[in-house]
Amino acid sequence: MMLIGIDPHKSTHTATAVDPETNRDHASTRIDVSLEEYQRMLDWARQWPERRWAVENARGLGHHLTSWLLARGEEVVDVPPSATARVRQLSRGAGRKNDRIDAAAAACVAALQGDARPVRPESSTDALALLDERRSNLAQARVRAVNQLHALLRALLPGGAPPDLSAAKAEQLVDSVVPAGPAEITRHALTDLVCEVLRRHPRCGHSDNGS
Repeated sequence: MMLIGIDPHKSTHTATAVDPETNRDHASTRIDVSLEEYQRMLDWARQWPERRWAVENARGLGHHLTSWLLARGEEVVDVPPSATARVRQLSRGAGRKNDRIDAAAAACVAALQGDARPVRPESSTDALALLDERRSNLAQARVRAVNQLHALLRALLPGGAPPDLSAAKAEQLVDSVVPAGPAEITRHALTDLVCEVLRRHPRCGHSDNGS
């Protein structure tokens, strides 16, 4: 089994292959962060049929690469940056830092220190969480739009609009306003835009401020 340590950066990743039995650094490569370069690194790693990837900060800077590797059936462990720093401090160089040393340190930690944690591929549970987050974001955006619409209508209509306001009724109210002056004209235009956003919903709902 060859361990391939990954030291991820925003624009580049460095990979170092380490034999866990001898702690010997066999080879290293650096790639730019792109799908083509990911594939090039995987092709490079296939010279070791039995391999495991040890990605420093796999849930942070290394997240995208980790997900890409897992989707292709690769085995990945996550190594915390604090663990690689500790190994680097104890290794030759007295704390000297460079990408190749960091990547090798990640593999060494995974093999020798027991600080690495297996990373599992994303599942249907993760997909549902994404959909739920999207639903929540849409609901919040809708509430903000409704509140903005009520604020604009308060400035355009005496007494504003009723709290429970349908999108169609809001458009009727907006059409009844003949704006005068630059501020009213701008408010009227903004109200039209908000109504357009809400048109896809049967009802605007209640504003949070009860207006």
